[in-house]
Amino acid sequence: MSGRNPGIELDLAWISKAQVNQPAVLRRAEQIQTRRTVKKDWQAAWLLRAVTCIDLTTLSGDDTPSNIHRLCYKAKHPIRDDLLQKLKVEDLGITNGAVCVYSARVQDAVQTLKEIGCSIPVASVATGFPAGQTPLKTRLEEVRMAVEDGASEIDIVINRTLALTGQWEALYKEICLFRQACGDAHMKTILGIGELGSLTNVYRASLAAMMAGSDFIKTSTGKESVNATYPVAIVMVRAIREFYWKTGIKVGFKPAGGIRSAKEALVWLSLIKEELGDEWLNAELFRIGASSLLGDIERQIYHHVTGRYAAHHDLPMA
Repeated sequence: MSGRNPGIELDLAWISKAQVNQPAVLRRAEQIQTRRTVKKDWQAAWLLRAVTCIDLTTLSGDDTPSNIHRLCYKAKHPIRDDLLQKLKVEDLGITNGAVCVYSARVQDAVQTLKEIGCSIPVASVATGFPAGQTPLKTRLEEVRMAVEDGASEIDIVINRTLALTGQWEALYKEICLFRQACGDAHMKTILGIGELGSLTNVYRASLAAMMAGSDFIKTSTGKESVNATYPVAIVMVRAIREFYWKTGIKVGFKPAGGIRSAKEALVWLSLIKEELGDEWLNAELFRIGASSLLGDIERQIYHHVTGRYAAHHDLPMA
């Protein structure tokens, strides 16, 4: 992953001045979805790029070592080898961006990836995921334990109460503590946008998280009633852009929750390309948190290569 975000001093004036023009954002979100998408070989190329940006995720109560093993193997071989050969891209070493699991399953994932000779990072959710309502001491300990177990990326959740009540200084300080607990692991900060009340709040929470040293900002846990939506994404990526213009620091973006189709993945890629530019179109600065998206992308690539849609047994799922 690229250089870390060292963070900056909290700038409350910058946060409180931030306002979002909601009608304009909604118009832009509408426009991005009605754009004609790329076709044929271009589409296959874009879908393969999307594959490399997926954090292949399992966050279920019934996760076991064996389904973590399957997930890791799928992350190393996200698209069937014969399909990659037909597209003449078998030498590109296409893998997913990371494997994302609960902290209790980090050791299983690290061990499995080592055994199969795959160097992709293990990301762990932490800090009382998904609600972020456990005591601060417990949340910090969870981060430290996940890092000790070998996680090289930590997806933390903010305490939404602090954002909803405008306690930006307290939020900033809390995220700084998480950043410290992460040590060398990259930190992705989940805003839980479905529970932040307004787009202006989303913008302000994005700024506070980046000031505190977040390497990525992420839309949601995937467990809220509202997850990654285009209006929220536009607000967050524009906060990233403004932060970059003012500080020269590049922060990554991760939409998560409810992204299931290849068509949606193309919309997300074009949104990033148009709002942040090509520099952000890679796993260093853009990830998609998903569990079922990869299956649909693989089906579309199968169709592109063979001219027919795959039967269920044609594509082994993670």
